[in-house]
Amino acid sequence: MSTKSLSKELVDHYQEILLEEKRQTQKIIDGLIITLEQGRKEQTGDLSSYSVHQADLGTDTYTMENNVFILEKEQKKMAQINAALKRIYEGTYGICPITGKQISLQRLDAIPWALYSAEAKLDEEKKHSNV
Repeated sequence: MSTKSLSKELVDHYQEILLEEKRQTQKIIDGLIITLEQGRKEQTGDLSSYSVHQADLGTDTYTMENNVFILEKEQKKMAQINAALKRIYEGTYGICPITGKQISLQRLDAIPWALYSAEAKLDEEKKHSNV
């Protein structure tokens, strides 16, 4: 790998991918927020006329917790996408800040918002696992 930047064509290609991923992620976030808001309204509504089984309550709680987990995951992904778009605008997209080398195209194809090269990411994970 070299320390040179990606070509303008490649950067434009990844920018389009990131923008589409951002649109899709925002749709997921919006849908989850609506689902969670509806769940909160149902929980605070008058359900005295309904017979509620404990298993149903457990399932509802699990579903809500799972939706919150997914929402947090998607929000984190959105932040990573926005950071990648910022790197495009700054001219640093595709360059690993740790190694200074170009991130492989295979890695960017798999994770267009990747900040680190595969080698730097592995090194970081090894450091954190030894702590």
